[in-house]
Amino acid sequence: MRTLLSTLLIFGICQAGPAGADEALSNSVFQKHRSGVEQAVNRALAYLATNQSADGTFNDSYGRSVGVVSLVGMAFLSAGYTPGYGEYSENLDRCMNYVLDSQRSNGLLDKGDSGHGLMYAHTIATLFLSECSGMVDPKTQDKLGPVLAKATKLILEAQSVPKNDKHQGGWRYKPDSRDSDLSCSGWALMALRSAKLNGAEVPDEAIGDAVGYVLKNHDKESGRFGYTDPWGHAETLTGCGLLCLELCGFHGTESTFRAGDFVLQHRQKIVNNAHEYYANYYNSQAMFQLGGRFWAQYADWMYGEYVPKQQSNGSWSNGRNGGTYGTSMMVLSFTVPYRQLPIYQRDETVDETP
Repeated sequence: MRTLLSTLLIFGICQAGPAGADEALSNSVFQKHRSGVEQAVNRALAYLATNQSADGTFNDSYGRSVGVVSLVGMAFLSAGYTPGYGEYSENLDRCMNYVLDSQRSNGLLDKGDSGHGLMYAHTIATLFLSECSGMVDPKTQDKLGPVLAKATKLILEAQSVPKNDKHQGGWRYKPDSRDSDLSCSGWALMALRSAKLNGAEVPDEAIGDAVGYVLKNHDKESGRFGYTDPWGHAETLTGCGLLCLELCGFHGTESTFRAGDFVLQHRQKIVNNAHEYYANYYNSQAMFQLGGRFWAQYADWMYGEYVPKQQSNGSWSNGRNGGTYGTSMMVLSFTVPYRQLPIYQRDETVDETP
């Protein structure tokens, strides 16, 4: 089995961190946890592969949702595996084909198993397809391109549905929703950013409106971000708001540093929360974007907290959402610094020491 360590060495990730003292700090954290993280991710991917059905789905909570199938696909991608070739390529191809075959006439990616969270599943699936784009064979790319274009168009159309000032610029559960929440909007913004990196026609105005919505849910004094205001569910959503700002050019601002401190101060509160894996995923991405002490402290805590909690079969589950969801989210959290996905990239020219 290809190990995470070999992936790191092949892609030079150990040397690609922030310069000087920040680089030494980041590398020391990785060295401390390297063996445990490598083993944990390998066991998790084996669990996901073993439990996948021939059609690409999984037999647990939301295991037929295109969103969960896409999270599994991105978990394999995040560890350095690719569609069409090598270990886990068959699993990745199953994920991708399941999503590609799910598109409705209006562009929505859905197999009818997403419940009320249609836009959650759609935006995650769009992000997955966008991350696959460019690494598949020409025949698959010819199929993927039009599906991705229609899926991205639907996200933009859902954002433009008339909403009042409080909700304008964001997204919620359905394509025609007239309200918004930060949780769904975070996935939508990540999908748009990924699509834009792939050359899709995503208007700057759409990104600007999305950032405007994110800031409506931000308290500058404390650094927190909330669900539909600056206060609700801040322990699990501040990482989401922080990442949105980081990805959209707000790196190194007073707001982002305060948000990073808020995440560090409240990280233990996400443990056993109903949205624990979701919160940790966004926290890990956001803190990696901030870099420096923020990433070092959070990564040290995250690996120390969650490596020992992996179950004997390789999964993570808090009993609420099933092993497939929890395991794929933990893999995505653990592998953020390996930067196998374009969405994980950060600007290394920015001074990361606050």
